[in-house]
Amino acid sequence: MNRINIKKHVNIESNIANRCLESCKKLLAGIEETKSGIAAEFRELVASNQKSFQLALNEAEALAWQTDYPQLFFPALAVEKIRAAAAWQTRQQTLQRPRLAFAQAV
Repeated sequence: MNRINIKKHVNIESNIANRCLESCKKLLAGIEETKSGIAAEFRELVASNQKSFQLALNEAEALAWQTDYPQLFFPALAVEKIRAAAAWQTRQQTLQRPRLAFAQAV
């Protein structure tokens, strides 16, 4: 009788573990699918600096995983981080233009 209860308990725990694993896999797949969609949407915006673009996506994902609902927060965080990276890139290009003009004048 005791062995039967132990086997049932082990089977229940195994089923719960499998369901949790499947749920996590679906969540990860959803995040990756969203990341790919956002990457495709903004690829032209930051085409000249793919490294900062990828870092922005990674940072958004890391921040999203710190919340209780990463699948809800990730898209908004990713868009925000990508726009910030694009704005930074634009500022950097603006700052470098006067130096180039000065270098050519000398």
